[in-house]
Amino acid sequence: MRIKVWSALLGLVVIFHTDAARSLELPLAVLADSSETGIAINDTDSTLIVARKKRDPLAAKDYRKQMEWVDSVFNSQTFEERLGQLFMVAAYSNKGEQHKQEIAKLIKEENLGGLIFFQGGPVRQANLTNYYQSISKTPLFIAMDAEWGVNMRLDSVLTFPKAMTLGALPDERLIYDMGKEIARQFKELGMHINFAPVVDVNSNPENPVIGFRAFGEEKRLVAKKSKAYMKGLQDNGVLANAKHFPGHGDTESDSHYSLPVIRHSENRIKDIDLYPYRELIDEDLMSVMVAHLHIPSLDAEKNKATTLSKYVVTDLLQNQMNFSGLIFTDALNMKGVSNYYKPGEVDLLALLAGNDILLYSQDVPKAKQMILQAVEEGKLSRQEVDDRVTKVLKAKYWAGLDKTPSINTKGLVERLNTKETELLVERLHANSITVTSNKNNFLPLRNLDLLDIATITIGDDGKIFKDKVDKYIKADHFKLDKGANGTSHANLKKQLEPYNTIIVGLMGLTNSPSRSFGINQSDINFIKELSKEKSVIVTVFGNAYAAKYLNGLPHNILAFENNEYTQNLVPEIIFGGRDAQGMMPVSISEIITVGSGGYLPGLGRLSYSIPESQGLDSEILSEIDQVMEISIRKKATPGAVVLIAKNGQVVFEKAYGHYDYSKKKPVTVQTVYDLASITKVLSTTQAVMFLASRDIIDMNQPISRYLPELKNTNKGNLILSDIMAHEAGLPAFIPYYAKTVQAGSWKSEFYSSSPIGDFTVPVANEMYASQSLKDSIWHWTIKSDLRKPDPNRRKHSYLYSDLTMYLMQAVVERVVNQPLDEFMEQIFYTPLGLNTLTFNPSKKMDLNRIAPTEDDITFRKRLVHGYVHDPGAAMYGGVAGHAGLFGTANDLAVMMQLMLNGGHYGDVHLLDEKTIKEFTKRQSSQSRRGWGWDKPEPERGKGGSAGALAPKGTFGHTGFTGTCVWADPDNDLIYVFLSNRVHPDANNNTLLKDGVRTEIHDIIYRSMGKSEKSSVKRAE
Repeated sequence: MRIKVWSALLGLVVIFHTDAARSLELPLAVLADSSETGIAINDTDSTLIVARKKRDPLAAKDYRKQMEWVDSVFNSQTFEERLGQLFMVAAYSNKGEQHKQEIAKLIKEENLGGLIFFQGGPVRQANLTNYYQSISKTPLFIAMDAEWGVNMRLDSVLTFPKAMTLGALPDERLIYDMGKEIARQFKELGMHINFAPVVDVNSNPENPVIGFRAFGEEKRLVAKKSKAYMKGLQDNGVLANAKHFPGHGDTESDSHYSLPVIRHSENRIKDIDLYPYRELIDEDLMSVMVAHLHIPSLDAEKNKATTLSKYVVTDLLQNQMNFSGLIFTDALNMKGVSNYYKPGEVDLLALLAGNDILLYSQDVPKAKQMILQAVEEGKLSRQEVDDRVTKVLKAKYWAGLDKTPSINTKGLVERLNTKETELLVERLHANSITVTSNKNNFLPLRNLDLLDIATITIGDDGKIFKDKVDKYIKADHFKLDKGANGTSHANLKKQLEPYNTIIVGLMGLTNSPSRSFGINQSDINFIKELSKEKSVIVTVFGNAYAAKYLNGLPHNILAFENNEYTQNLVPEIIFGGRDAQGMMPVSISEIITVGSGGYLPGLGRLSYSIPESQGLDSEILSEIDQVMEISIRKKATPGAVVLIAKNGQVVFEKAYGHYDYSKKKPVTVQTVYDLASITKVLSTTQAVMFLASRDIIDMNQPISRYLPELKNTNKGNLILSDIMAHEAGLPAFIPYYAKTVQAGSWKSEFYSSSPIGDFTVPVANEMYASQSLKDSIWHWTIKSDLRKPDPNRRKHSYLYSDLTMYLMQAVVERVVNQPLDEFMEQIFYTPLGLNTLTFNPSKKMDLNRIAPTEDDITFRKRLVHGYVHDPGAAMYGGVAGHAGLFGTANDLAVMMQLMLNGGHYGDVHLLDEKTIKEFTKRQSSQSRRGWGWDKPEPERGKGGSAGALAPKGTFGHTGFTGTCVWADPDNDLIYVFLSNRVHPDANNNTLLKDGVRTEIHDIIYRSMGKSEKSSVKRAE
């Protein structure tokens, strides 16, 4: 009896007689059950042959079951039927019924091995796949050429970065994750083979077909990156396919349209182009695609493509390189072979060369007949065909096709596009962006108060890019058409004279080397002229090779691609919100070579991402949408903006509703709101903290130390700490405006409807106050009575008072000898890049950007828009210690991140951590308050302005107009809520009554997994 035992893993052959096997005590039964070994028995011989073959990447873990299934399918078919397993044809989900029936006919009549899907949509493709599988006698391989993910072929799916973008990544872990995620998407779509990765070493920058599809020009880099992609796919159940063997990286023509010729020596090809293949084969690469190339050093026959060369496919790939996985032809409709051979003929030649699967066959019936004839004539043995069919069936089992395949189309698009997918795409782009030159470490930008910035986008509007720049600094934006004439360049240069720093985005590029990648030399000349006079930062949003046109410019960034991710991310790197980590995968000049770039640390400014980037759950946060929808419907506020930042990253920033109930103008995240009492903490308290950090003021001293004129008043002995904690006996507020009106009309000594004489202080549009009014308000404040102290207490009881900040504003202004607004803008807002956080915004920005507040029928007799809502602050000239500040949610987040960072942000250091902790801690048992800052109630369930789930260390403030800002040091969390709930009627208290702001605060904590408490609980 002859027994043949083969191993799927080792390349060793040993032959035993059965007696020898018994003497060695070989456990034949155990071998038969081994996942690595199969046994074939030949009754005509008593020799036991143990054949441990070379590595078999197609072997499944349950090898015996795999071979049982393979045998059952194989034996159920005739030779002609089995032959169909070697063909895969193109299928589309965006074509009509005729195409569907043509494919169905091939499946039924030719027993096709599989389909390669091209353009269409995911649900349409899934439905077709289910149908095609249902009519196929043998389960079909479903494949796709999806180098950068399913979106390469289908709509409605996120796209992953191109290979050269990935080539810039500092390590391969994210590429593995990409392969894993693409494999997940393939499985959702019932697909089994991805014709990726491209392992071509792109050594020719003029390559018209590979280029950005390659990981780079250095063989080791290409091997590492492609290996990670391969493993990500294969570890998760999808066959990877290395292409284009033996290497398409040094061609100047496209095999889709002609037969490229490569004239390198065989040794050079083996050293460079085949290096990645060897590396991947050693790691169990499951399939290879052979390219349509003519390489005389490998096969000198005229016009012979490598696909059809037995030396290339059989001798080189299988025998010399020891590859035993599946071998695919490149598409047989490509001109590299179809120009020379007819359909059917080319299929036969490809099979004779040693390929296993004939891809994109143009005439399957004809090809099968020609192959059958070749078998009859002895040109090809039945055993050779059967061996290849066996390989295909083994791979199908490995891919799970032993079970009846079916795709669930319900919610398919949502399952394909998860938040985790989106986050992975962002991280891939973020880690690939490469700073190719950075003279004198100019990047990331520092000293924002010294920069006058303009942006120019060339070839695209670049709105996302510009909006992100605006998150960091006030910039003016310009657009230049690609290849603009000299007059346009001259006019723009004139407009740019006031600016010292120009940020340029080169967009609208192409991947065509022959067309200079879409770059116009006149634009480059213009940029270089600008660079002689100004600091110019240029980003190439496109092909890496296009960066060569910037050679010699001092500050360059390569983003590799132009999309919403890169346009968002590049400004973050420019301003230090993120580190730059990319390294050049190709050389573009003598200076910028492979490996250029590398780590450039950021400055810790805010960056921007999605909730999942910091462990928050987007689904739970979506409840905020429901809360706001209900609130706006109930007219609690016409609109609002909600922002959440975690660990220095804004993960949620969303606008709701409109400026007013006419619904003509929707709110955006750039909408500027009246912050009301948030002014207390983001202006006056900040200034006091700044001075306390430097020991310029002492919180334990009486106010008269800094305002000596108060010494003989009832305010003179008030201690600063008591004032800031609202425990100084001050009344809650004084209705100053009531002193300036009579019988419902303005007193003429205080106001005028036009700016004449002494009436120059704007209170509202067409309403001006006398310059002496501020002095009157200060006089009334000082003359006001204090509350009577509790005889049982050492000091006054707690009462929240606006007068607190009138007094502290005076202290600050006296000490710094400067108005509060000027001091804050000079020391805080401008150095931090905060271009909307300001007093009196109507003087500084378009009124259309500012949300209106109350239609004031009592005092100002008009709609308040662009002027502070608080009457006292308006009478004070719009700059008051307790109100008057306006801003966007983003600018508030920066100020709060400054606090969480211990007083520094970017390259600016303003406060010390000790002072921050002192001011933000609870100051007495009488209230929850810090100095200036509000806090959560000490006991949960006792009310308060913060959410019930907010930790005790949280600090922030609310504002009368319907605003709040909170920072949580324990979780490095910031929450901003801005609205104009006082429009048109300040008596509308629905927002507070419904607890909208606190409910949203709690939703945020639940999204972090802090509680399972239900939300959106309010009835309409």
